[in-house]
Amino acid sequence: MDLLLWITIGFIIIGFVVLTSMKKGMESKLAFITANMENGESSKKAESIIWWIVSTTAWGIVSMILIVWWFHNHFG
Repeated sequence: MDLLLWITIGFIIIGFVVLTSMKKGMESKLAFITANMENGESSKKAESIIWWIVSTTAWGIVSMILIVWWFHNHFG
């Protein structure tokens, strides 16, 4: 197997582990925000949730690009 495949598999697995390990913390932050809507601390927690969503989306897009790139190099 080639290096690009190993990079793709490693990126997907490591990203998945990191995102799932952070998921519980994001759920507790969301519960805090819904319980304390008028608190100033809620905006910081909301910002961290937004960044988690953005990073999850970026991880997914890069993963798809790496998979397509590997297929293009391997079968193209």
